[in-house]
Amino acid sequence: MSTGKVLRFDHVRGYGFIAPSDGGDDIFLHANDLLVEKNLVIPGAVMEFEIEEGERGLKASAARILRSAPAASGLAAPAPTRGTVHADDSDALCDVLPVGEFTQEITELLLRIDPTLTGTQIVRIRSELMGVAEKYGWIES
Repeated sequence: MSTGKVLRFDHVRGYGFIAPSDGGDDIFLHANDLLVEKNLVIPGAVMEFEIEEGERGLKASAARILRSAPAASGLAAPAPTRGTVHADDSDALCDVLPVGEFTQEITELLLRIDPTLTGTQIVRIRSELMGVAEKYGWIES
């Protein structure tokens, strides 16, 4: 069994990441692999878990809480909202969009920025952005 501290956990999407106590890469944690209620998994909690090889790398399984997170101010941190990016939080969770929604968002953005773009230009730009989005897992098929 390994131990580590919860870095972040999105209760809506049901996943987050744990920083292992012995160092190394962060470990993916999915709600289906918890032995506790997911609402108890909050940043700062110390967990015990097995490490398995998942589809995209290491993941935790049979995870349970050893120590709850210390209460900082008695208030929970606000949940991240769609489209919110903080310069000091490069590891923040982000939305993974369906391809159609991503395409629509990009098209609307391009038209707001430059309404004189032609349909051909928009299609070419969207195609390039789609490649980047697929590479980084920003979209789901």
